[in-house]
Amino acid sequence: MAEARPIRRVVRVRGRVQGVGFRMDAAGAAARLGVAGTVRNLWDGTVEADVEGPPDAVESMLEHLRQGPSSAQVEGIDIRCLDPRGADGFRITD
Repeated sequence: MAEARPIRRVVRVRGRVQGVGFRMDAAGAAARLGVAGTVRNLWDGTVEADVEGPPDAVESMLEHLRQGPSSAQVEGIDIRCLDPRGADGFRITD
């Protein structure tokens, strides 16, 4: 069976998500799930994650982002579907 083609999702996470270890938690989840991309704080108090990889791994990452670390209070997420860029690794950006 052929491996599924990578997908990419850009997610904006709303709620109490800055200053609570959200980006570090997301980076740890990305490493466990084997997805690539970035996570960063935005000026409006949200967190943006750009995630790509196998569809099942990306969906698992989205589920993780809906919860965040125990110190966060996620009120909701907005998801955009974009074409994969061939990202390698996952990093926290400014």
